[in-house]
Amino acid sequence: MTAPAPPQRRWFDAFAWAALALLILTTAAHLATKPPAMPAYEDVRADWKPSEAWLYDRDGRLLDSERVDFERRRMAWVPLADIAPAVRSAVVASEDKRYWSHGGVDWLAIASAARTRLNWGETGGRSRGASTLPMQLAGFLAPDLALPGQRGWLAKIRQMRAAQALASDWSREQMLEAYFNLVPLRGETQGIGAGARALFGKKPADMDRTDAALFAGLLPNPAAGAETLGIRACRVAQGSGGAKDCGPIRAAAATLVSGERIAELDPALAPHLAVRLLDKPGKRVTTTIDRRIQEAAIVALRRQLSGLGADRVRDGAVVVLDNETGDVLAYVGGVGLKSTAAQVDGANARRQAGSTLKPHLYAQVIEHKWLTAASILDDSPVQLDTASGLYVPKNYDHSFKGPVSVRHALASSLNVPAVRALVIDDVQQFRDRLWALGYHGLVEDGEYYGFSLALGSAEVSLVEQANAFRALANAGRWTPVRFSASDKGEAARQVVNPAAAFIVGDILADASARTDAFGADSALRLPFWAAAKTGTSKGMRDNWCIGYSDRFTVAVWVGNLEGDSMRAVSGTSGAAPVWRDVMLALHAGSPGKPPAMPADVEAKQIALPGTREPPRREYFIRGTGQAEMAAAPAAARRPRITSPVSGSVYALDPDIPLDRQRLGVAVSGEVTGYRLILDKTMLGDADAGQQILPRPGSHILTLVDPGGRTVDRIRFTVR
Repeated sequence: MTAPAPPQRRWFDAFAWAALALLILTTAAHLATKPPAMPAYEDVRADWKPSEAWLYDRDGRLLDSERVDFERRRMAWVPLADIAPAVRSAVVASEDKRYWSHGGVDWLAIASAARTRLNWGETGGRSRGASTLPMQLAGFLAPDLALPGQRGWLAKIRQMRAAQALASDWSREQMLEAYFNLVPLRGETQGIGAGARALFGKKPADMDRTDAALFAGLLPNPAAGAETLGIRACRVAQGSGGAKDCGPIRAAAATLVSGERIAELDPALAPHLAVRLLDKPGKRVTTTIDRRIQEAAIVALRRQLSGLGADRVRDGAVVVLDNETGDVLAYVGGVGLKSTAAQVDGANARRQAGSTLKPHLYAQVIEHKWLTAASILDDSPVQLDTASGLYVPKNYDHSFKGPVSVRHALASSLNVPAVRALVIDDVQQFRDRLWALGYHGLVEDGEYYGFSLALGSAEVSLVEQANAFRALANAGRWTPVRFSASDKGEAARQVVNPAAAFIVGDILADASARTDAFGADSALRLPFWAAAKTGTSKGMRDNWCIGYSDRFTVAVWVGNLEGDSMRAVSGTSGAAPVWRDVMLALHAGSPGKPPAMPADVEAKQIALPGTREPPRREYFIRGTGQAEMAAAPAAARRPRITSPVSGSVYALDPDIPLDRQRLGVAVSGEVTGYRLILDKTMLGDADAGQQILPRPGSHILTLVDPGGRTVDRIRFTVR
C-alpha cells in the first residue's frame, strides 16, 4: 500500500496546478483580447480616399466638385492645424478630458465608470464615459473592435490594448487628426471635412463655438434628434465656458437636424463639366476655364431664361473659346431654374443645327470660286427630287425675295438660296467639309442627309459649333479645343481657304446686309467688330447664336432639352441676347478689332441691277471680282415646270362645273419649241399658256425639248 504524499508535496502540487491554470487562463485571456495590428499613421494618410473629386479654373480657384464614390461621403484629409481650435477643445473636453496625459487608456475614467455601474446600474452613467479618443480611433481603424453587440469586458480590453498600441506609436496630434477625419457623422458623412460642409456649410477652420458644441454633441449619437442634440451641445458649451444661454444653440441644433444649410462651400459653377472630367475619387483637375468668364456666362444665360419664362423655353448652354489657344474659357451646360432635364449637359448634347451651318457652305463654294459674295442666287420656290421624295425648302418667314446676292442671302439667313448653293456645291463635299471642321456627329454619308443639310438637318453639339466658327476666326485653321493645360494639342489644319474665311466673316459682321431679316439694331449688332450667325431648328426646338471677335468665340444654345418646341422664341430673341451680353463682358474696355484683309482678297465697287441691293464695296478672292452682278435673264435659265408643283394634290369642287376648274401650266426659261406632254398625251407648246382639264387620279406632266428629250417632269394628283 502506497504511503500518502506529505502535506508539503500536496500543497506544492496544488500550487503548481493553480499556477498552470492561471497561466492557461492568462494566455487564453491574452489571446482572446489580442487586438488586430494597428496601421501606421503614414499608411492611414496614404490610404485615405475622399468620395469627391474637384474641378478648378485656370488660376486654381474652385469651380465645382463631383461625388464619385457613393459608399460614404468624405472630403480631402483635413490637417489638425486646419481645424478650428474651438472644435478641437470642445471634442477633447467632452470625449476625453485627460487625452493629453494618458497612454491611450484613461484608468481614472474606467474606475469612475465602474463605480457608477456598481452604485447606479447600467443606466446611471454615460456608456461611453470611459472610452478614450484613442480607443474610438482604434475602432475606426479596425471596425471589428467596435461591432454592434460587442460591449463585453473582453471586447473592451481588446479596444484598450489597441488604443495603447496606437498611443505608443503615434503622436497625440496624429491620433487627434486621424480621429477628426475618420469619425462617422450623420447619415453617410464621415470626417470633419465632409461634416463641416454638409452640416454647417463651412470649412473646418471657420467653425465657431456654437458649431464646435454641436459637432461635439453629435459624437455620442450622430443620429440624435434636435432636442437631444441641443441638450448635449449646451452641456458642451457650458462646460467650456462658452455659453450661458442655450437658446441659440438649441435653435442651431434644430436647423442642423432639419438639413437646412446656412451656406454652400461648393460654388457649383460647372456641374456638367465636372461630370465630364471627374471620374476618380480624389481627382483634382485644373481646367482652362476662367472663373470670371464662367460666372458672366451663367449670369447672362440665367437672366435671359428668367426673362423668357419657363412656359416659352427652359434650357440653355454657353461655350466660350480663346481663339488663339482653343482654351475653353466658359462651359455652361445649363443653369437649372425650371429645367425638367437639369442633369443633361446642353453644351455637349447633339441638337439640330438649323441655319448655323450655312457659313461653312458658302465658305466652301466661295473657296472653289463657284460663287462670290456678290453672285446672284434666286430666292424663289424650288422643288428637288431626292431619294426619300420631293424636297421643297422654304424660308423662315415663308416669303421669297427674288434675286439676291450671296452676301444678302447669308446675312439674312435665306433658306432657298442656301439649298441652291448646295446644289452648286455637292452634298457629299459639304458633309466632308463639316467633318473636317469637327462636326463628328455626322457619321452618315452625304446622301443620307440630302439637300436639307444646307439648312442644318444634322445634329451637332455646342462645343463643335464653337470650334468650327473659331476656325473661321483663325483664317480657316482648325485645332481641337482644350479643357485643361495637359490636353495635347494638334498641329493646325488649314480646312478653309483664308480668303473665303475672311469674306464669310465680313458677311456675318455686316449689320446692313442682315437688316431685312433682323432689323437695323438687333442683338447681333455690337459696338465693335464681331461676326455672328443665328439658327433655329425644325419645329422651333433649338435656337442658336454662334459668333466671334478677334479674340473670342462665343456659342449659345437655348431650347428645351426634353425636345418639345419653344414658344415665340427666335434667333434674335432667344440665344442672341445671351451672346451679346457675354461678348460685351469679354470686351469690356477692349473692343474687338476687324481682321486684316488677306493678300489674295481684293475689294471692288459693284452694282447689282435687277436686285433690291444698292451699289457697294465688295470683297472677292483675287481674280473673281466683277463690277456688275445681275440675275440671269429668263432665257438663260434652265427650262422647267414651275406650276403645278410636283407632289401637289388638287381636290375638285363638285359645285363648280368641271370645265371651269382648269389648271394653268407655268414654265420658266426660254422654251420656244418645247412641248408639254400630259400622261403620254401631247398637251401642246410649252410657251402657249397651256391649261389642264383635271381628271381624278395621278398625272405626270413632262416638258420635252425640240429634240424630244425630257428636261423636266412633275407628278400631281387630282381627287
